[in-house]
Amino acid sequence: MDADDWDARYADAELVWSAAPNTFVESELREHPAGRALDLAAGEGRNALWLASLGWQVTAVDFSQVALDKAHAVESAVVTDHPVTWVCADVLSWPGLEESSWDLVVVAYLQLPEDQRREVVRRAFRALAPGGELLWVAHDATNLVEGTGGPPDPAVLMTADDVLADLGEDDFEVIRAERVARTVDQGHRGEPGRTAYDCLVRLRRR
Repeated sequence: MDADDWDARYADAELVWSAAPNTFVESELREHPAGRALDLAAGEGRNALWLASLGWQVTAVDFSQVALDKAHAVESAVVTDHPVTWVCADVLSWPGLEESSWDLVVVAYLQLPEDQRREVVRRAFRALAPGGELLWVAHDATNLVEGTGGPPDPAVLMTADDVLADLGEDDFEVIRAERVARTVDQGHRGEPGRTAYDCLVRLRRR
């Protein structure tokens, strides 16, 4: 799907995703000291807005202007000391990834073919300052046959090992890298009580 397709999808629903942050983003980062964060493929901004509420200085990037407009509207309805910087751009080419100064990069459910995924993984990692962390959450390759929801195309699914392999010889410490289970309820366009499987990678740049 390209930006126009996503614009249409976001325009067709009040919220495509939940208003709350992704469950793994919340559980992994709720105790993390705030700093400069980058949310790639931010969509309607649920993770970016949550991080900002914790004191992070957040830049959120997505190529759907419709999604970002919805996120900004939500933000404008509340008082915040840490407004998010919203950037409409393709994560594959956005020059902000060249800064190498982010304390945290979050990528949640950016489902790309292998070559594009590898490019984003490497660029996201290299955008980190030393000691910065990358948190990557995506639909796991096994979800297609064992779980529920997510893309039906195996070419855009992955495992935690795939994400780690994308980094090649880069110097990092693995904090967590595994398949994780997530319960899908009626509010998330899935079958109630079903289990979805995601890959979760959290690592720190040395």
